[in-house]
Amino acid sequence: MDGDTLFTIGDLARRTGLTVKTIRFWSDSGIVPPTDRSPAGYRLYDLGALARLDLVRTLRELGLDLAVVRQVLDREVSVPEVAAAHADALEVQIRILRLRRAVLRAVAERDSTPEEMDLMHKLAKLSDDERRRLITDFIDDTFGGLDANAEFVDMMRSAMPELPDDPEPEQVDAWVDLAELTQDPDFRAAVRRMAEYQAAERAGGDRTGLHHDLTEAVRDRVGRALDAGIAPASAEAAAVVDALTARYAQTFDRADDAELRHWLLARLEIAGDPRAERYWHLLSVINGWPVPPSLAPVFGWFTEALRARSVQ
Repeated sequence: MDGDTLFTIGDLARRTGLTVKTIRFWSDSGIVPPTDRSPAGYRLYDLGALARLDLVRTLRELGLDLAVVRQVLDREVSVPEVAAAHADALEVQIRILRLRRAVLRAVAERDSTPEEMDLMHKLAKLSDDERRRLITDFIDDTFGGLDANAEFVDMMRSAMPELPDDPEPEQVDAWVDLAELTQDPDFRAAVRRMAEYQAAERAGGDRTGLHHDLTEAVRDRVGRALDAGIAPASAEAAAVVDALTARYAQTFDRADDAELRHWLLARLEIAGDPRAERYWHLLSVINGWPVPPSLAPVFGWFTEALRARSVQ
């Protein structure tokens, strides 16, 4: 077959698998114009037109619209430029589809109402910046204008929700729950009280920051008491309380007396809102972090044991 061979639209359709209607439309649009006409007026196409037709089909199958296809064919833009731009667009589309799939699975698992499904979809499709802004606004509202525990506030500001591009349904579920939690006026008020307490402590000279060592001490001693079945109000609990109040007295450079125990009880009650722990639990699920075991049973036991001895 030489370069002078000409093909009818029917020939092109048989060679390419495209319909005659599609080829005629692209021809009428000037994207694959005929090379010549037969004596009877039928359109004829050469090998160059056949190659052009193959390229058009490939570009269309990749999702490019005819305007972009024309730009490529007319050399207004290069194939690599179009490919890069289209790949970026497809990445966005794939991310949206994955997000929709996760939302639908989460809706199915939690038996959501249409209103809940709409809320989940709206919250899930927020951009990373919009998600961070929602949490940042929550932190600004609850800690703003107060000289609260700087290390704690820094920890909150550094822990932002990062929903992955292909989230699991439970990650979408956790993000929706976190967004709703941070918009709850009652929870905001509770966190504000916590911030005000921290600010008051700092005004009184407390600059001790975070207290991971104290948390571990409570987890260890109270955990053993729970495992042993020791009741908070029992005589056996006294030794646990005494050991822990001694640790707190040492850390905060205070006397281990009745005043310390009243102060510690107030501190534990301020920080004991279970929604605060849920905040960190949801954030861990969203970000794919290991979810730490709940400290609520441990600190609940310690608070009850301390309260039992404070009223004696």
